[in-house]
Amino acid sequence: MSQETIKEIIDRHLRKWADLQLNKLPTQIEAEMADPNQEEGEEWRTWNPIKSKVTDEDIKDFEEHIGYKLPDSYKVFLKHKHFYELQISEVSFCSHPVNLWRSKQTDRIFDGYPREFLIDKGYLPFADWSDWGLLCFDTNRHTGDFNYPIVLWDHEIAYEVKDEYDDFLDMLTKIDIESTKNNS
Repeated sequence: MSQETIKEIIDRHLRKWADLQLNKLPTQIEAEMADPNQEEGEEWRTWNPIKSKVTDEDIKDFEEHIGYKLPDSYKVFLKHKHFYELQISEVSFCSHPVNLWRSKQTDRIFDGYPREFLIDKGYLPFADWSDWGLLCFDTNRHTGDFNYPIVLWDHEIAYEVKDEYDDFLDMLTKIDIESTKNNS
């Protein structure tokens, strides 16, 4: 696994998001991530990605809470940057704000779609796929290092999943290439 590859991909797409001024939401933004130059009365609030404050201890506690170990590549992702939105190609990652990241992740896993289709079957959701499914770690299959394959769960076909990527790094690399092709 290349930690630098993961960080470069994240940074490139967060930078693009900000350059296109897509880093705005009609909601309250945590103070650490809020644009300090923005007028107070504006409805759409600008957020800025910041260096992650997630620690190894935070991840260990989170893993204990969800009942599954996370892949090292995903831990790098969580410990690199905080953001409100990150979309690469058809993949929209779970919001990762500085103080609410754990609750956002927990809500996605336990309170998103019905548990019996996902977490109860060992599918750990971490991102939306387009507007019709979720990408999940298939915790039923790993090579001993918790480097799970990525499956696509389609909410229209709730009882099935489809293999999409070998692992998290494979997914990031491929969606980065796809996004680059689509923007050329």
